[in-house]
Amino acid sequence: MKLRPLSDLIVVKPIEREAKTASGIILPESAREKPQEGEVIAVGPGARNDKGEHMALDIHVGDIVLYAKYAGTEVKIDDEKYLILRENDILAVVEED
Repeated sequence: MKLRPLSDLIVVKPIEREAKTASGIILPESAREKPQEGEVIAVGPGARNDKGEHMALDIHVGDIVLYAKYAGTEVKIDDEKYLILRENDILAVVEED
């Protein structure tokens, strides 16, 4: 199944971090922090301006992004968790040096 976001919405697959502390203690899911980093899976066409034209988004499919901690709506499709966010919920794009 494919998701096609509308307007300025973005579909992100959260990147789960290791469930172990530095000292080797394994954390249960309830004790883990909510992920704030993910890979962009799909991008909408952009919000419309006053003339009705789509304004292109700065985010692209494949980008790794940081997003606000409690932003967006979580959805589960085919046992995979996704997050649907607005463009303004994205805080930064992670770039390699």
